Amino acid sequence: MANAKYAGFEALDPFFEVVQNGLREFVDGDHYFDMIAEDAVFEFRYNFPGWPLTVTGRENLISLYSGYGKSIKLHAGDGLVVHPSRDGCVVILEYEGHGRILSNGNAYDNRFISVVTIENRKIVHWRDYMDSLAAWTALNEAQVADSQQ
Repeated sequence: MANAKYAGFEALDPFFEVVQNGLREFVDGDHYFDMIAEDAVFEFRYNFPGWPLTVTGRENLISLYSGYGKSIKLHAGDGLVVHPSRDGCVVILEYEGHGRILSNGNAYDNRFISVVTIENRKIVHWRDYMDSLAAWTALNEAQVADSQQ
């Protein structure tokens, strides 16, 4: 995603792209961060040390995501299934992210469900669920040969 404003977030490009594809019909913005209202609330329904359960505000979310590329590099986002409400104010996204854990070389393959609330064509609330065991295993186990995963 060639956007100088968000240089440094390339490790998340596959996530940005799959989400933008899922929400394109419902929100405005040329980049994932531009689709988010300034005072949006993000809830992460998983508990990892150092990761907040709630983040309020687009700038705080950008700050939180700024360190992502130091630990995980995504190379694909796929498996997108979009479930919009009749009025398009709530959209449930199912998708997958695939990449590599930089500290140990492990493959990172995770599944997500995001419940997105939209007002005035901007994301105002995001509730995120993921396969926490897949993430924990990839981050914390010694490198495993790809053929064993």
